[in-house]
Amino acid sequence: MSRTATALALLSIVIWGFLTFLAVHLTHVPSFLLTGIGLTIGGLISLPKIREWRVPVKTMLIGTGGILGYHFLLFTALQIAPAVEVNLLNYLWPLLIVALTPVFLPGYTLRAQHILGVVAGLAGAVLVVTGGKIGMDMSHLPGYLCAAGAAFIWAAYSLLTKRVPAFSTYAVGAFCTVAGLLALGVYFVESNLGLLPSVTLSTSDWATLVLIGIGPLGLAFFTWDAALKRGDPRLIGALSYLTPLLSTLVLVVLNGQSMSPLHLVAMVLIVGGAVISNVPLDALTRKLLRTTTLSS
Repeated sequence: MSRTATALALLSIVIWGFLTFLAVHLTHVPSFLLTGIGLTIGGLISLPKIREWRVPVKTMLIGTGGILGYHFLLFTALQIAPAVEVNLLNYLWPLLIVALTPVFLPGYTLRAQHILGVVAGLAGAVLVVTGGKIGMDMSHLPGYLCAAGAAFIWAAYSLLTKRVPAFSTYAVGAFCTVAGLLALGVYFVESNLGLLPSVTLSTSDWATLVLIGIGPLGLAFFTWDAALKRGDPRLIGALSYLTPLLSTLVLVVLNGQSMSPLHLVAMVLIVGGAVISNVPLDALTRKLLRTTTLSS
């Protein structure tokens, strides 16, 4: 894989690694307002390429719905549940892509390694939700469900985009802009109806929102797609498993979040499950056997 593709993929991963860290500083901002401002800023990055925003209605609905639903549920989860747990559950999406592929893409089947990976990831999720105990802290359950829902939506979005005609990378800007404006519309309706308390954004809030919009909800989308177009998607996909590790470490180091041995075990299970599910074990085994034969 070219160095350019690797660099672009790693840049996306680093940017996404800071999303949760930035979002936890805005837990006082209503989810629709946070989602709306962030996505609108991110979408406008590709405004100079607005001619490439034209896509079929079905593609627009999938793109807008996926991006809006994912970020709204993620930001909501971070507001009502512990950040480290939410972060780990959110990164179940690589596993869900594997598990849901036969559902969304006819002709694909699950093999033994896929099932093993999904079981490992689910075991990690259970550890996160239960805290390693038989009982469950129901007070955080809504947040955990939102995080799991976000992971499901992102997996479904990723798979459904493979069922529509190919579209330009810059069209993602249209998805983000439309989703952002819809989120802002819902927020203002709820606010005018008195369903939400009025919120005054400070200078610090606006700075964080701009960073989220330009970075994780903007630039990272485009650098990731550019990496996929220039490099081996399998290798780039494998690099994506660094995201939950980096994101959690950023929370621990920069935000003072605590990470217990249980969290570490859960992370190993979730990331390990994703790796097992996506690495071509048959090809790897054949290569190892061939290497061993030649060396002997």
